[in-house]
Amino acid sequence: MRYLVLLGGIAASGAAAAPAEDLKAVQDEAYAYTLDTNPLYGSLLGNHAKDDKLGDPSLAEADRQTAHIAGLLKKLEAIPEGGLTPAQRTEKAIVRRNLADTVAANGFRQREINFSNSGGWYSWFADLPVQLRFATTADYVNYVSRLENVPAYAAASTEVARQALKDGMVLPCSVLGGVEKSITGEIFTDPAKSRFYQPFLTRPAGIGEADWAALQARAQAAIRNKVNPAYTSYAAFYRTEYAPKCRKTIGASGLPGGKTWYEFKIREQTTTMMTAEQIHQLGLSEVARIRGEMDALVKSIGFAGDRKAYIAMLRTDLKYYAKTPHELMAEVGLMTKTIDGWMPKLFGKLPRLPYTIREIPAATAEGNTTAYYQGGNLANGIAGTYYVNTSKLDQRPLYELPALTLHEAVPGHHQQISLQQELDVSQFRRDLTFFTAFVEGWGLYSERLGIEMGIYDTPEKQMGRLSYEMWRACRLVVDTGIHAKGWSKQQAVDFMTDNTALSAANIDAEVNRYIATPGQALAYKLGELAIRRLRTRAETELGPKFDLRAFHDAVLAQGPVPLDVLDTQISDWIASRKAA
Repeated sequence: MRYLVLLGGIAASGAAAAPAEDLKAVQDEAYAYTLDTNPLYGSLLGNHAKDDKLGDPSLAEADRQTAHIAGLLKKLEAIPEGGLTPAQRTEKAIVRRNLADTVAANGFRQREINFSNSGGWYSWFADLPVQLRFATTADYVNYVSRLENVPAYAAASTEVARQALKDGMVLPCSVLGGVEKSITGEIFTDPAKSRFYQPFLTRPAGIGEADWAALQARAQAAIRNKVNPAYTSYAAFYRTEYAPKCRKTIGASGLPGGKTWYEFKIREQTTTMMTAEQIHQLGLSEVARIRGEMDALVKSIGFAGDRKAYIAMLRTDLKYYAKTPHELMAEVGLMTKTIDGWMPKLFGKLPRLPYTIREIPAATAEGNTTAYYQGGNLANGIAGTYYVNTSKLDQRPLYELPALTLHEAVPGHHQQISLQQELDVSQFRRDLTFFTAFVEGWGLYSERLGIEMGIYDTPEKQMGRLSYEMWRACRLVVDTGIHAKGWSKQQAVDFMTDNTALSAANIDAEVNRYIATPGQALAYKLGELAIRRLRTRAETELGPKFDLRAFHDAVLAQGPVPLDVLDTQISDWIASRKAA
């Protein structure tokens, strides 16, 4: 996730400010500019100054903002370390990494790839009805203004994609199967049936009937005359201009400057200096370890066959699959409440914000992943949301639900992200800091906590957990295989099929994801291994003083941080517990 920040004055005129004041000024300016130049993100954070705006997705605007960031980065670098406390030096390092990564990312022409197989601006906008606040008349008026601004945003996004075509920065053909449907699936002849119209289905008590009818009419006109034509035009562009020029290669190395870009993505996503080859070999080692655990499980239950035969049975026996979306969501609901009961036993601090469950919208479900989490906002009255894919039900095994739910809801993403929103740190740190290795590493670590909860109470569920861990280990092999070692898609699919219990549809969707978003999938396993190492160290060094709830609270206490910073933080925590 990229954050754009403002270069501004960071010290009062006259006397020089103290280093700590300079640092705070940089963070405050960064935060203010992010909300100013990213109005949608501002709305999600509870800043409603530009609730009627969508922002500017053009390359020229990206260059303008990056120039500000580069200048601000110089100001940050000029702040002397000697005048800062250890905590402030950590703060400065985190801000520096955010700014430097944003500047570096804009230097690659890959920035022109402005959508992926799992979505783009067209799917993000369609999600706005469940992300934005709708409490006052102004909220509805502002939302309609945004709908009326969709054509301008779509046109600017189309020009970025046209530039990508000129520069050869196009997605591989093999991942584009569901893209056109994800655009056209949001077009409804009857505006009242559109997802965009959802906020207008029920009249709030504070808006009179006449005013409400006028708002409904304006919303329907905006959908019919602005949104639908913009989506229709973009779908035509995709079908007639973009799709025919998709590329036949799949690896980042097939793009101009792709090797250097992939090296950057590894550093950005993992917050480490590991090379692609080092990660590939670590992945092979983890795959071998987990495969051994799988073999041992199959042997222990007396199954008449080996690991592959057991997985083949799990993939094909219909008793492990829901027959209707309602049945799947009911199972998800039961699992979430079962896990909720364990949370006070594993954490001393729980978030105030609740979460809910929803089906992934039909327009994007078929090419999407099994599930994902979308953060909420207490100030806006929006709960966190655990989205579940209810398409292709014969590919969504119930024995995977424990691991999936632990990762996406609690104690995984909802716990971590909602607690981050409550941190008493700078707004920049609280709202704009996102390190994938920490966030997804925590999600994967959370799956393992199901062992202590007793959630994996059948061999099938145990295999589901091992398969999910294997899935993330395979990512280390497959992502680097595709983007650094010249693997074909079939090689990647075969490796995943041979080593996980994932269904064929899930494997295909996942491999497409790795192809379309290089490097991101590496963060999960590397982050999880780092957290597990820190827990083992704490258990060993503290002995009877080790408190699991306190350890978990300590890991989440500062929000997302690079893995080396997390190591320092937990080392300090261990030292303080020893001295207590």
